[in-house]
Amino acid sequence: MRSRMSRRLGSVLRFGQAPEVRTLAAKAMKGTKLLVRTEPELPPGYSWHDYAVLLLHIAAEVEHALMVQYLYAAYSLGGPQVPPKHRDRVRHWQEVVLGIAKEEMGHLVTVQNVLRLIGGPLNLDREDYPWGKDFYPFDFTLERLTKDSLARYIFAEAPAGWDDAEAREIKKRAGATGQTLHRVGELYDRMQKILANPEYVKDADFQASTTTFQASWDEWGRGYMRGARGQSTTTRRQATPDVIVRPVSTRDEAVEALAAVGKQGEARFFDPDVDEASHFRRFLNIYRDYPESEWVPVRPVSINPRTEMDLNSDRVVVGRLKSTSLAAAAPQYTTITHPETSRWAYLFNLRYRMLLMNLSHAYELAGALGQGDALTARGVLINRTFGEMYNVRALSNILVELPLDTSGSGVMAGPPFEMPYSLDLPATEADRWRLHRDLLEASQHLTAELRRENPQRHTDYLRALEDLDAEALASVRKMIPKS
Repeated sequence: MRSRMSRRLGSVLRFGQAPEVRTLAAKAMKGTKLLVRTEPELPPGYSWHDYAVLLLHIAAEVEHALMVQYLYAAYSLGGPQVPPKHRDRVRHWQEVVLGIAKEEMGHLVTVQNVLRLIGGPLNLDREDYPWGKDFYPFDFTLERLTKDSLARYIFAEAPAGWDDAEAREIKKRAGATGQTLHRVGELYDRMQKILANPEYVKDADFQASTTTFQASWDEWGRGYMRGARGQSTTTRRQATPDVIVRPVSTRDEAVEALAAVGKQGEARFFDPDVDEASHFRRFLNIYRDYPESEWVPVRPVSINPRTEMDLNSDRVVVGRLKSTSLAAAAPQYTTITHPETSRWAYLFNLRYRMLLMNLSHAYELAGALGQGDALTARGVLINRTFGEMYNVRALSNILVELPLDTSGSGVMAGPPFEMPYSLDLPATEADRWRLHRDLLEASQHLTAELRRENPQRHTDYLRALEDLDAEALASVRKMIPKS
């Protein structure tokens, strides 16, 4: 989480107690068994509205970070080392985790809708490698799907009160590296309490007129209806939950949307006899089925791959991992040094940036709620966002099969998911389209280099990408006024 936000968390994440609650607590200390309910405490230097915006910004960064970590874990699954009899099972796991990542994208978009409703600035940001911070569920790490990483995912999505023998074993495994762990549900509970209280956030702060700028299901939920996704890499028919994309126009709708997001992550309660569709339940099912040592379901991809070396960091390692005297338990990262692989990684980062910029720009354009007309500028940006989702998947599948370096170690690279230097949009609409032009031209240069230097590698994909970019570039140039 970005330092300018995380340094404030010590004061903004406290719970306080109303006077009557403190009285009950005092009685409880004298032997009366009572459940003490705590309320959010307003930190110094904030109004309740400003505090709500901050918590929504934190939620957005958490959802974005979970999404890319789940994507990386999903793409790590598979490979020739998986025994033939287990390949269908591994493909099924991959689709389950990819489905959860898509739902996190819906959560991220829904949080933006709530921010828009109460007049807060949008936030699609996240740090590349934020070390453990208060209220962050666990240390951000791009890593293979293992029982250890699954334990952290399960803990982050766990419902309150989950405390049986299996829960204790998973919690112990999740915290084995000394990380400070948090449940995402705590954050969503906090936001709901604040937004639901008219004494905290006033009725006038909820602006129904913003719905024309919000994301809607008809625009962003395409192809994600129940049972309509999660079938691309396996013959096993799967029942998949809906992706939640909720436009909101009232206080009640905002609270209900956040409650739905929280429920999809963690489930309301833990019942071993109920087949829940929550993220918690789906990760737990994979954890129970995951092999201990008999066979390996994941590729040898690197941890936290990067395209560049940060010379100011004590944690940089080229091609391998090591402990440091600063933080032996903290996640390390690796630098992609193989010449061909690094170009594919740069192309990946560029398409990831294009996805985020298309999404951000779409939020600046009004549209009729529920109508994602592909002929409008907003519709074009939404369509291109979906196109970049495909490119992220295609390039990830390429990168998990390319070497990290030239050492012959057998370690593969993996998609780096590095954030751009800025997600800020230019102030004018014309300059926003100039930014899209710049990104498309940069992609053309990279694809041309890859085709020229490695003419036998993924030629069909690169040609298709060049054709699509040329078409997009022609339409973007029409949006830029000629001087």
